[in-house]
Amino acid sequence: MPRANPSPGRLLLRNWERFSALPFGKRLFSWAVGRTAPYTGSVGGVYTDVRPGYARVELRDRKAVRNHLASVHAVALVNLAEMTSGVALMTALPPGVRGIVTGLSIEYLKKARGTLVCTTTAHAPSDVPAPITHDVQADIANADGEVVARCVVHWRLSPPDPSRESAQ
Repeated sequence: MPRANPSPGRLLLRNWERFSALPFGKRLFSWAVGRTAPYTGSVGGVYTDVRPGYARVELRDRKAVRNHLASVHAVALVNLAEMTSGVALMTALPPGVRGIVTGLSIEYLKKARGTLVCTTTAHAPSDVPAPITHDVQADIANADGEVVARCVVHWRLSPPDPSRESAQ
């Protein structure tokens, strides 16, 4: 069974730096994130900016993400928020700290149409001596800059596992 990467944020940032400057590099990075977390890749969002504690993802409005009301589906929006918050938080965490989503709450403020942009700024704790819950907010805006949905992603953060570090 493959072991989890002890510093996924560092790997994400390294890959972003390597790919983002290349032609189609942002799409390649987004594809790679989607291969790592396959359901995340199903929405088709493209990372357009990644920095420690920050991620920005664009989602094109297309038939595959629409509902019967001709707007972007609620589940596509929550998926977009989760994928954005994940990269933002992972790139902000101290090495060895692990995170997993334990819940989401989302407000749908208006119909989501057109190209959408989700942004997340994650302020991670500098030390995680014991498991904690940490909330990260992701805002989704339309082309006019109006927030169409606001999501709070609840993460469970766990301290580094000493037995895992010694096995590496």
